[in-house]
Amino acid sequence: MLITMLHSKIHRANVTHSELHYEGSMGIDTDYLDKAGMMHGQQIDVLNINNGERFTTYIIAEPRGSKRFGIYGAAAHLADPGDKVIIIAYARMTPEEAKAYKPNVIILDDDNNFVTEIHTDIEE
Repeated sequence: MLITMLHSKIHRANVTHSELHYEGSMGIDTDYLDKAGMMHGQQIDVLNINNGERFTTYIIAEPRGSKRFGIYGAAAHLADPGDKVIIIAYARMTPEEAKAYKPNVIILDDDNNFVTEIHTDIEE
């Protein structure tokens, strides 16, 4: 049996822009994709801290070092520039893999600067 577990998270990213008339997705600075262990095209859930909206989309890579977090397509109705979001990626694992896996969480400040990285134990 496989179970769906937290793989990685980017916590408190500041949405930098949104574009309604664009192929739907979320753009994330490539530096932060690398730090979190996320990938272009990967499915994610986005949780908007400001308004409580939650949506599922996929990642597109924004330019490295740009600190850009863009919301594109229909999801642009759910997040405005300046909103804080939590970006979550999941992975399917066996229970044994899940017990040994340490999700990678990166935390950003109000200007999308990297603050810290946490590798958490699921059993903590």
